[in-house]
Amino acid sequence: MKGVLLSICPSARLVDLTHDLAPGDIRGAALALEAALPFFPEGTVHLVVVDPGVGTARRPLALRARRHYLVGPDNGVFTPFVEGAAAVALTAPEYRRAQVSRTFHGRDVFAPAAAYLAAGVPLERLGPPVPDPVRLPIPGSRLEAGALVGEVLDVDRFGNLLTSIEATRLGELPGSGPLRVEVAGHTIGGLVEAFAAGAAEAAAAIVGSTGRVEIFVRDGSAARRLGVGRGAPVRVRRAPEPG
Repeated sequence: MKGVLLSICPSARLVDLTHDLAPGDIRGAALALEAALPFFPEGTVHLVVVDPGVGTARRPLALRARRHYLVGPDNGVFTPFVEGAAAVALTAPEYRRAQVSRTFHGRDVFAPAAAYLAAGVPLERLGPPVPDPVRLPIPGSRLEAGALVGEVLDVDRFGNLLTSIEATRLGELPGSGPLRVEVAGHTIGGLVEAFAAGAAEAAAAIVGSTGRVEIFVRDGSAARRLGVGRGAPVRVRRAPEPG
């Protein structure tokens, strides 16, 4: 893929975002892209190849969203960005390799499209508009019976649990007592200010770099210690005031 990119756009600067995703992990790719994209310059082309449907009828896609370009399969990997985006199907033969493998669209379809976009080819020349890109059901949080309710969205390679509880919503919780975080029946306690502030071998909660509540174990794995993973229920509430 890098050879194709540089053959078409020799001035391209290539940055590998991650190779740590589990095979076929579309949601994980969407979350990784959501976390990283805002920190790249406007006009960056983001090439995403998590494509378990390669060779099927799923559409190859390119989008212009938030002043960036995104190229990859139409399987929900671009869910955080499709609202208000301009999207096209990658059908124009002049912007893909002449021979397209059934198993490697990253090399033969997506890399050429990304390179041509980086070289200044307008998005609209790559193919017809797509009004309905696929969206994944990525959960958020809801206020229910005085608690913010969500779930574990992802588990990173450290065993930290990324939850769907957005820090911006913590102010919606009624009361003035300290925060209490619960995951799958385990009470974690309140939020700490740094990973190092967590008690040794005990789960703790923190607002992570993506602006969501995360659950971690200092120098360990929260996923392993608590025996939970994606989909585990999470609740954040305020403890009652004493007396």
